[in-house]
Amino acid sequence: MNNQENISVTLDKHLKELQLPSFRKWYRDIAKKAIKESLSYEQYLLELVEEERAIRRQRRVERLLKESRLPLEKDLKSFELKRLPSRAIQEVNILLKGKFIDYKENVLIFGNPGSGKTHLLSAIGQELIRRDTRKIYSAKCSMLVQDLLLAKKTLQLPKMIKKFSRFEGLIIDDIGYVQQDREEMEVLFTLLAERYERGSILLSSNLPFSKWERIFKDPMVTAAAIDRLIHHSVIIELNIPSRSLFASLTSNTLHNYF
Repeated sequence: MNNQENISVTLDKHLKELQLPSFRKWYRDIAKKAIKESLSYEQYLLELVEEERAIRRQRRVERLLKESRLPLEKDLKSFELKRLPSRAIQEVNILLKGKFIDYKENVLIFGNPGSGKTHLLSAIGQELIRRDTRKIYSAKCSMLVQDLLLAKKTLQLPKMIKKFSRFEGLIIDDIGYVQQDREEMEVLFTLLAERYERGSILLSSNLPFSKWERIFKDPMVTAAAIDRLIHHSVIIELNIPSRSLFASLTSNTLHNYF
């Protein structure tokens, strides 16, 4: 084994130990490029570092997407953004920049069933992860309430709330469909109160605030929950027909022409 081979073997060993897989994969090819293009040592090293950084970022995004529990098929590419009101489009484009996460602001999306609330929340969540590697967690409100209730019964509620505090954005989908008893209402309110000004909540509902007493049952608790949510918040109203309704109307209209 000649000296160059010894260097390569030793270098491979060290790069493996240092957990630099992209360095190990690309350093020979980039070295040939450096010789061919007369790259400086710094340029050669920069290209290696950029390869390593890109691979690590990709893996981090994949891990964050998995942890988020977002429905990945509901992304921004498959969402018909143009069908939203112009004001809503402007608000969504601002949200995609992610500054509201830094300011611990909430995002509240209202609309009729089938208007795309869940899809839009998922699309925003995915973009926050893909663009800025934000930590996002998503859950249907009904399932989230049951998890919180179980945690309370097993004396693990503080631990669960602390777990959620790890995430910069907490998506609570379909709060309007929850028909809660008092105990269920209390654990949901506890989560909202504990997260107040500590992390962003992204929430969807088919019920306007005027009907939220159906959810929280108690007018005082309802007012307190709404107050915490709307303070530092962005509200988006999807005043558009249901997608299923639109498809039905289109089908019926076409049928009339045949």
